[in-house]
Amino acid sequence: MIRLEHFGREDFDLLISWIDSPEFLMQWAGTQFSYPLDEEQLNQYIKGANEENSTVYIYKAVLNETNETIGHISLKNIDLKNRSASISKVLLGNTQIRGKGIGQKMVTELLKVAFDSLSLHRVGLGVFAFNEPAIKTYEKAGFVKEGLLRDFRKMEDGYWSLWQMSILENEWIQI
Repeated sequence: MIRLEHFGREDFDLLISWIDSPEFLMQWAGTQFSYPLDEEQLNQYIKGANEENSTVYIYKAVLNETNETIGHISLKNIDLKNRSASISKVLLGNTQIRGKGIGQKMVTELLKVAFDSLSLHRVGLGVFAFNEPAIKTYEKAGFVKEGLLRDFRKMEDGYWSLWQMSILENEWIQI
């Protein structure tokens, strides 16, 4: 269905085209970037990524059948000593294929990297509470809600609360 490939400069324009508002940028990346997203910010983002002993792996999701890049996902804060990391910047950019389980497949492929290749024990993530489709995707992939950070991010229309979720290696094995 899909495969993960390293994200690089050749992917910048497509990713930038998917980020169409400051609110969407905040939902996707938190405070790491400012709107509008541009090549300079992305160059900083990929600096040192996807290298041996890197603390971040950044991927694009590619449809096997068509070789079309359809999404983006990263594994960050990789801590091999404590065997933990966080999933971030999950985006299914092609809106025509949302709701078909591809987001879950992207997460599952990244969990294979985390648990099978890196031998991690814990993978966490944060997701804004209003993003019910993403929460359902993460739960289907085996993530468990750990706690709600209430009014976590101030936005023009009020505050956004954030769910902290995680999956442990013994839970991954059971999937």
